[in-house]
Amino acid sequence: MSMRKALILVDLQNDFCPGGELAVPDGSEVIPLANQLMMHFDFVIATQDWHPKDHISFASNHPKKRIGDVITIHDQPQVLWPDHCIQNTNGARFHPQLITDKITKIILKGTSKNIDSYSAFYDNAHQQATGLFDYLTKHHIRSVYIMGLATDYCVKYSVLDALKLGFHVYVIEEACRGVNIKPDDIEKAFSEMRSKGAKFIPLSDVSVSTMQ
Repeated sequence: MSMRKALILVDLQNDFCPGGELAVPDGSEVIPLANQLMMHFDFVIATQDWHPKDHISFASNHPKKRIGDVITIHDQPQVLWPDHCIQNTNGARFHPQLITDKITKIILKGTSKNIDSYSAFYDNAHQQATGLFDYLTKHHIRSVYIMGLATDYCVKYSVLDALKLGFHVYVIEEACRGVNIKPDDIEKAFSEMRSKGAKFIPLSDVSVSTMQ
């Protein structure tokens, strides 16, 4: 029997696309790629940042702090962001052009006000799990293909956690876009993922790979 595989769509939400509160440059370019990729998988997981209004990562909740400042929370560096992906707002919804019919599981993250959650698997302090590992284990999935927003944050940490958990991880590089606060953040993220064992696969090879 071939190894079960899943596609993980990371944070394809309005606030991370042009016009959103935390727009990733060219973020909406990956939406048609996601629609194309979903056709090749029986299991499609989509993550959503799902923050309360008083979330600790919002610069607006820290007097005298500005967007882009870095503070320490639970011994972890925390970038302060604009208010984004607030629960039940339009910014938190999936991009309107994303075809959601093929999504088999939605994972909400960043739901606790006191800790951020870049990874699809855990919060940033690895104190709480999102339920994604349990879902993949229940369905005997050992290989995950990851794409989405943003390369240098939620994609990277999702990939690194998936590797630590023992999954075969494939990154679809051309279906990722990054924030690039520093000019080389995206390249550093890809290098770190590769050095930890992630395999990079071209979009055109995904259909062949998923049939093996």
